[in-house]
Amino acid sequence: MLSTQALNAIVFCEGAFATTYGKTAHGLVRFTRRYRVCAVIDSTLSGRDAGEFLDARPSGIPIAANVAEALEAAEKAGRPASHFVVGIAVEGRQLPESLVTAASEALQAGLHIDSGLHVFLSEYQPLAQLAASRRLKIRDIRKPPAVEDLHFFSGRIEEVGAFRTAVLGTDSAIGKRTTAWLLIRDLEKRGLSAELIGTGQTAWMQGAEYSLVMDSLINDFVAGEIEHAVLSAWEQKQPAHIIIEGQGSLMNPAFPGGFEILAAARPHFIVLQHAPARREYDGFPGYPLHPLATQIQALELISGKKVIAISVNHQGMTREEVPGVCRSIENETGLPCCDPLVDGSDILVDAILEAAKSCR
Repeated sequence: MLSTQALNAIVFCEGAFATTYGKTAHGLVRFTRRYRVCAVIDSTLSGRDAGEFLDARPSGIPIAANVAEALEAAEKAGRPASHFVVGIAVEGRQLPESLVTAASEALQAGLHIDSGLHVFLSEYQPLAQLAASRRLKIRDIRKPPAVEDLHFFSGRIEEVGAFRTAVLGTDSAIGKRTTAWLLIRDLEKRGLSAELIGTGQTAWMQGAEYSLVMDSLINDFVAGEIEHAVLSAWEQKQPAHIIIEGQGSLMNPAFPGGFEILAAARPHFIVLQHAPARREYDGFPGYPLHPLATQIQALELISGKKVIAISVNHQGMTREEVPGVCRSIENETGLPCCDPLVDGSDILVDAILEAAKSCR
């Protein structure tokens, strides 16, 4: 459900909406409680409907060639934009010139900026000075919290009475967050209370009430912040289910984010996100993806908990291929399997509820 305080936003994703580097923009097009997305900027796909391109489902969100077109689209929709949201990931600390130019144009047009990059736009002087001169805010979502505001792991996670499901993945940029939100939606459709624990900047941008940005934290505090988010959700909302968004994967060479989630959130169950057509770790040619069976074995050995279902990302596959691939995975693993973007997440929810019965 969209927040009544949602902000009208245009999302910058120049040259990346068709790639995994645009996953923040993808998430915001699919679902967000924090913003009303009025347009996406990517000149390579201008004129397309963002939802139609992404999921073959029209969203009414146009892809614009530049800031001016995006602002015009927002005006035509009766939702003048107030925010410019950075929807791309960049490698290293180099800001693309196209982003600097677009951000400058957005500030000149009177828009605030929200960014989840590791490079802080609020510290990039040309943009910071322009924002200050116009009394506009640049909000860097990945800026680390003050040390005095951080938490150490305490063990109080054992007080949480909700069933905790971690949506982990066999790789990064594979759809874990999207599946987590779909699980929240479909649990709520069944009349069950559920809260999502966001662990990255996109989940925060999508409006996750209980969230942290794992890769912005000092390592000593990662486990404590995960525990604190789960505890806060439990103490304030008492949900029946808590779904924890995974980060990276257990054996990704650059982003092995699954360890902390398993150790600190102490999930009862694991739903594993997998892209069957992906052969190498995302962004790392020459690093072959570990086999699905190996990844399941590793997760279960480390956590002492069971992988209870497989969620498929159909990247590199046709929609017609998905049912056969899911059946093949079910035969290989003995676990229920579906593509939640194609089929919905009912099969995954069924697996969670069945596993919850055994916990009782």
